[in-house]
Amino acid sequence: MTKRALLSVSDKTGVVEFARALTARGWDILSTGGTFQTLQGAGVPVTQVSDVTGFPEMLGGRVKTLHPAIHGGILARREAGHLGELASQGYGTIDLVCVNLYPFRETVARGAPFAEVLENIDIGGPAMIRSAAKNHAGVLVLVDPADYALALQDEVSAAERQRLAAKAYRHTSEYDAAITAFLEGESDELPTQLPATLDLHLTRAATVRYGENPHQPGAVYRWGNAVGPVLDAQVVAGKPMSFNNYADADAAWALCQELAAQEEGAVCVAVKHGNPCGVAVAPSVAQAWERARDADTLSVFGGVVAVSRPVDFTAAQAMKGTFLEVLIAPDVTPDAVEWFAAKKPDLRVLVAAPAQNVSRLDVRPLAGGFAVQERDLRPWDDLCPEVVTQRQPTEAEWADLRFAWAAVKFARSNAVAICKGGVTVGLGAGAVSRIWAAERAVTNAGEQARGAVLASEAFFPFDDVVRLAASAGVSAILQPGGAKRDPEVIAACDELGLSMVFTGSRHFRH
Repeated sequence: MTKRALLSVSDKTGVVEFARALTARGWDILSTGGTFQTLQGAGVPVTQVSDVTGFPEMLGGRVKTLHPAIHGGILARREAGHLGELASQGYGTIDLVCVNLYPFRETVARGAPFAEVLENIDIGGPAMIRSAAKNHAGVLVLVDPADYALALQDEVSAAERQRLAAKAYRHTSEYDAAITAFLEGESDELPTQLPATLDLHLTRAATVRYGENPHQPGAVYRWGNAVGPVLDAQVVAGKPMSFNNYADADAAWALCQELAAQEEGAVCVAVKHGNPCGVAVAPSVAQAWERARDADTLSVFGGVVAVSRPVDFTAAQAMKGTFLEVLIAPDVTPDAVEWFAAKKPDLRVLVAAPAQNVSRLDVRPLAGGFAVQERDLRPWDDLCPEVVTQRQPTEAEWADLRFAWAAVKFARSNAVAICKGGVTVGLGAGAVSRIWAAERAVTNAGEQARGAVLASEAFFPFDDVVRLAASAGVSAILQPGGAKRDPEVIAACDELGLSMVFTGSRHFRH
């Protein structure tokens, strides 16, 4: 009996070649709409689905395949009872279903009107995919052009058929989740960012040897169809990425990009265990690296570094004396790649991917669920900084305060950043007490604190941090404000000759 394949695809990549190959192997091809026209135009023998069903397409194409001649042919088990029932109606089996769906997500992404988005909700496609996947023992189901070659084998194993079925259900599940998210976002009753139901469709994007520790299995997953700068970065030199490498590189790149958007020079960010340990801006990547490295030469050892500009041979050589785990940049010149491969074979050198479709949500696991919030995306330009002291910050201090506010945003609470001349000269992060964070930052800064500025992500309930900063030589302070004792804190600044600026916004980061 001649086998029949139903091809109806929105993404027509490789479909003509696939149909030709099937025809050469003796298959009959059924098709609909645009796919039928594409195959017919390419000279591939093809039968229109309406000729099988005996009914024309209806409602502008909304109804094409919803018919027993199609779904009976897909769902029939390859056994006498079902086959006999099909034959009694004059229907035949369909042995391969190759379908991918209307471009719903792409239609939403380009900002199409609501009515157009609704028209791009596929109905017949998911029904055929799910039917074929349910009956995968007798029907091959293909939703990805990458699997076309598999269908041309003489035999497809039961395990492969089951894998394709699982992939098909995942395809329709993600599609339904995108529709749900869109419709909930369009509701007047629900905020777009925090829907009543949140579906996390995660697809494994990379394997790693283990998680944070060798006894923990680990992997890296993609959320929906997002493209992540680190998740999809090209590793141009060095070893494969580890679990911790991904986490630290993502943190470093995020801060690097935030500063690159507000600074004129090249930015370098060094991260260790999720916290920045050296951040700097300078005219060149090499200089920015050297300043960030020198900000904390102990902590940067074994760290992860992100830079905002391409790494050339000069910048690569500047890194020769320090052991690093990862370097991520927007590009790396060929001679720099060659040098890293020869001189630092263990260093993972990454070229960041352009971010696409990245969710604004920050999702963190809890036992039995997740805590969800919108990511902290509030830029400096959205603030209304208020000088609350008699002394006004100088122009140079304003530049450093803005720089410090970005740096402290990406450090774990409690966090304090002391900065001078576009460099973090002292950082205190992840302390259970805000005064301990300040003491750590002051100790790290040493003499460099003189004439520097201090930014705190937490407000000051007492004047202790002000007096500590003043004793170290800090000249200006940035903090959220809003504590009951703000007047006492402001009075201490005036007494000691410091400038203080309230942002009215904080950067808790747990």
